[in-house]
Amino acid sequence: MNARRLVYSGIAALGIAALGTYAFYAQRGTSGPNEKTAGAVPPAPAGIANAAPRSASGNGPIAVDVAIVSAARLLDDINATGTIRSNEAVVIRPEVAGRITRLNFADGQSVRKGQVLVAFDSAVNQAEVQQAKAELDIARANFERNDDLAKQKFISIRARDESASNVQVLEAKLALAQAKLSKLEIKAPFAGVVGIRSVSVGDYVKDGADLVNLEDISSVKVDFRVPEKFVDIVRPGQDIEVVVDALPNKPFAAKVDAIDPQVDSSGRSALLRGRISNPEGRLKPGMFARVKLILGQRENALVVPEEAIVPQGGKATVWKVVDGKAARVEVKIGMRRDAKVEITEGLRLGETVVTAGQMRLSSNGVPVRIADGGERNGKPSDAAKANDSGAAVAPAMRVAKN
Repeated sequence: MNARRLVYSGIAALGIAALGTYAFYAQRGTSGPNEKTAGAVPPAPAGIANAAPRSASGNGPIAVDVAIVSAARLLDDINATGTIRSNEAVVIRPEVAGRITRLNFADGQSVRKGQVLVAFDSAVNQAEVQQAKAELDIARANFERNDDLAKQKFISIRARDESASNVQVLEAKLALAQAKLSKLEIKAPFAGVVGIRSVSVGDYVKDGADLVNLEDISSVKVDFRVPEKFVDIVRPGQDIEVVVDALPNKPFAAKVDAIDPQVDSSGRSALLRGRISNPEGRLKPGMFARVKLILGQRENALVVPEEAIVPQGGKATVWKVVDGKAARVEVKIGMRRDAKVEITEGLRLGETVVTAGQMRLSSNGVPVRIADGGERNGKPSDAAKANDSGAAVAPAMRVAKN
């Protein structure tokens, strides 16, 4: 009885094992353990049917960002800060003390050269002039009479000479009185605009007191400083571009007018002065100015983004994309301005360079592909056109020096 139970238990175990084996191979899609599966290729996952083809080594093309070598107008310039100053400026002050009797201007008014601005009480000085004139008339009459008498030998030559000297003394006295009288009227030394006066009619002012400022702003000056290392290359007549904070969207053209021959020993900088035409009077003295001194400019210079440059052993190199493969080339660079680098040798207009992903490029000839959104210097379609035709697609740009 026990033997029969053992036989039945063994048969049941074998049946269960057979059913498990059948279910395992059915799930794998094979008919049995002897079917060969080593060479089977699993189906491609959904969504990657258009994946990039693989290289012979088993690795796909390396994704990189690229840019097109473009042409730009480069300005070699110096940025500085300066101050706007009047073409001519003066503070009106009297040379003598006196009481103001007339102010011949309004605050902020334009005045012409030679116009009387301030007049002082001149009654006493006018009386002195009249007295000097009367004395001079008597002295001249005496000289004429003595001259006739001397010719007739009635008086000595010495008496005639003394009367002549008396005439000269009184002429000088009259000139002195007239000079003092002229000091009581202050005239505009040049055409310009007066400021806001600090005195009124009837005020008694001392000599040297400030009355009002006069500014000639038909043209203005801009004073700025540059480091001493640029002193040898700046020249009068070089172009200047000036922007003031009050008029941020209105650059003003100017020229270098003068260069101070002395370098400031404390700041090691040289003072330069430019001149700007200001017919509308929009530029005011004292304004803060941002100055761009243009040393030179180059048309159609070749530029690439800074990230395209890969230093190697003290040399500058870039990875260039040619026929879908990367090639490392040595280049010579010029100016660096606003995240752009000038290429003077090694590249041509319209070529494609790698701007990101260089670390994965080990050697020349590595297959590459442009990553989605990886075109940094124009649209991807434009980049393709540039690769086919060899023409630059990026517009010319203006690069400024920092």
